[in-house]
Amino acid sequence: MACDIMVVRISARREMSPEVQEVLSRFGCCIRVRLGLHDASSACSDEGLLVLQLSGEHSEMQGLEDALNSLSSVKAKMVSLDD
Repeated sequence: MACDIMVVRISARREMSPEVQEVLSRFGCCIRVRLGLHDASSACSDEGLLVLQLSGEHSEMQGLEDALNSLSSVKAKMVSLDD
């Protein structure tokens, strides 16, 4: 079973979260699991990390990665873990 994971770093979380959410909603059908992490020691950290487990067509996953990487302060990277 292949496991497709995308890691997304958002360095201006408060500013970029509406745009990131719009992209995630647009590609929501290929997102199985979404885990959001930020620095809990700060009341509202401006750095964030998303871990997404994806499923479906690789072209749609690539579209998600490209759309996220087109946003300023956002870096997305696919990782595929195959058997």
